[in-house]
Amino acid sequence: MKILKNTVLGAVLAAIIALPFVGGVTTPSSAQTQEKTKAEKINYAPVPAGVYNLDPAHSLIGFAVRHLEINLVSGRFKDFTGTINFNDRDVTKSTVEFKTKIASIDTEVEARDKHLLSADFFEAEKYPEMTFKSTKIEKRGKDKYVIQGDFTLKGVTKQIEFPFTFTGAVKDPWGGTRFGIEAETRINRRDYGINYGNALAVGGFDVGNEVTIDLRLEAVKQEPKTTAGTGSSK
Repeated sequence: MKILKNTVLGAVLAAIIALPFVGGVTTPSSAQTQEKTKAEKINYAPVPAGVYNLDPAHSLIGFAVRHLEINLVSGRFKDFTGTINFNDRDVTKSTVEFKTKIASIDTEVEARDKHLLSADFFEAEKYPEMTFKSTKIEKRGKDKYVIQGDFTLKGVTKQIEFPFTFTGAVKDPWGGTRFGIEAETRINRRDYGINYGNALAVGGFDVGNEVTIDLRLEAVKQEPKTTAGTGSSK
């Protein structure tokens, strides 16, 4: 009987010891935990002064509009260019410009996209581009800024502002310098002559008037070109 008890006890102890390794599951060591914490910590560098271009493959110019006053329908523009002249000594002296092709609109519904390009909405053949050019940048709180500028849509130009934040710089795998920007603002589409929509019996419209513009941008620093064989820049 005593032998049986010892055998059972030994089996239980062995199972407890082996448990962390069953099915390939291991208990992380202190060193592994420290390495994971180290990997998750991001050490951004200050953004150096210079001219930066938007990277369309890793950026978003998006929008959202309320449908039937019950749900937000979102979309984006896929073809755009943008330039940021970044002043590292005084961010408020930086400047921004971007240009978007209206025909690149994408709401993931082809019929809706075609309607949006028509005269009911953007009238893309007559007004093929949407543009923004900054006129002023202000700091409003810790790490928070507001950029003001001329926004042109469907031939109408108005001053709007984008509250924004930005990350520090990182080196990409190809040796370039990048930083990120997040901004959001709201405009009334009717201010730009986009008036299509029908009133609902419950109030409001089938297509909302307020449009949320969402920017999530990745900017890449322009590096000076060098002349082959001389190493001089131009």
